[in-house]
Parts: sequence; C-alpha cells; structure tokens
Amino acid sequence: MLIPFTWTPENAYIEERGAMTAGRATGDGEPALVWERPEPPSRPALTPLSRDRIVRAAIRLADADGLASVSLRKVATDLDAGPMRLYGYLSSKDELLDLMVDTVYGEITSDLPTGDDWRASLRSLAHRTRQAAHRHEWFADLLAGRPHIGPNALAYVEASIATLDGAPGFADIDAVLRALGAVNAYVIGAIQQDLTRSRAWRGAEPDDQARRTATDAYMRRILATGRYPALAKAMNERTPPDPDTDFDTGLDFILDGIATHVTR
Repeated sequence: MLIPFTWTPENAYIEERGAMTAGRATGDGEPALVWERPEPPSRPALTPLSRDRIVRAAIRLADADGLASVSLRKVATDLDAGPMRLYGYLSSKDELLDLMVDTVYGEITSDLPTGDDWRASLRSLAHRTRQAAHRHEWFADLLAGRPHIGPNALAYVEASIATLDGAPGFADIDAVLRALGAVNAYVIGAIQQDLTRSRAWRGAEPDDQARRTATDAYMRRILATGRYPALAKAMNERTPPDPDTDFDTGLDFILDGIATHVTR
C-alpha cells in the first residue's frame, strides 16, 4: 500500500471497533492502540519476551505456512512460552497482524533513496513493495485491508506524499493524493495477481492439471470459430509473459499517464 487513502480519523475509530474513547484510552486507562501502549516491564523468565520477538516468530510462521498458521497460541508455542503471557504485549490477533505488517513496511522504508525525480522515487517504492510481498506472501493479503497506521507504514506514506508534494505540475495536495491513488491501485493489483498465479501453480493438484488441459482445449475450439478475433490475436501473438517485465511496463503506463496529465 503506497498510502492509506481510505483512512480518516473517523474510520480509524471504526476500525478499532469503538475501543478508543474521546480520551484515547480504554476503560482501564490503557491506550487503545498498540502503537501507544508501552510494553510491560521485563521480568525474569525462562523465555524472555518482547513485542519484537513475538512479531518475528509470527512472521516466521506466516512465511512458512501462510496467515492461517498464525495464532497467538502457535506463536507462544514457537517461543516456548505460555499463550497468556503474550496478552501482556498484545490484546488480539488483529494487533499481531498490524505489527507484522508494520515490520514489513520497515523493510521497505529502510535506506530509501532520495532525489528530485518523482518518477524514480515512486518506481523505487513500487519495486520495494513488490519485493517485500514476494519475501512475505501474506503481506499482499493484508495490503488492502485494515488501515495501516504503524510508525513504519506512516513513514512509507510520508515518503510517498513528500515525493510529489511540491514537484512541478502537482498543483495541490489533492493532485498528489489522486496520483498516488492511481499508482497504489496498480501496485496492489499487480502484486496480488502475481502471487495468485504463483500460488496456483505451486499448489496444483492432478485435478487442477486436468482442468487446465480441458480449458486449453476448450479455448482452442472457441477461438477457431472466428467469433473472437481480437482475443485470438492476443492469445496467439503475445510475447510469453514475464512477471518482472509486465510489472515494469504496467508501472510505466501509469507513470507516463500521470506525467502527461500534470504537464498538460
């Protein structure tokens, strides 16, 4: 996610399902958001814990077996700790997912290149996001979900906005946000399409192969009727797909369109 365009203070309130009061605290006086709650003080234990250790363990599980493998109980088992101990650091699985996502944003935003070329900067952010999603496939599943408001996610948003704010042709902040929205929509869609195809081929069962064979034969018969000449041309004459080239080309289309619009 390049920027959480749907985020406003109002729907952030809704996302926390009413846990935040006007005083930004829960009924017991604790801040409702994990980003504002301090960790409990450390104490002697056979297995020392911290939010970072908990999150790293959850990421290991998700990288190996997907988001379905992540639960507070499984993370506790991985850390050789009792599940109830984790609740001193987190209040729910949703908070764990938020922390996992923000950790990946930290990977993306580390050592971001700087410069005045907004196209190069947006391209770098897009590629870093895609590379992170390929390292952590579960990340793509969460890109378009809950608003991401952790410190690393906000640093990502800040870098995205700062790239265009004040650049020639971007008259105001609305123009900046609309341009970023277009890039954001493309990047998320392309990443999710990439990973959907990759997962489908990796997890193919014999029945899936039989279905693909039947589908190929069906399409050949349909195209041979001549009713779909444009589709036939696309199927028969296209260059064999290459995910990296396809991603770059699509991104160029988006950036070229933005450049043409702002210079016009």
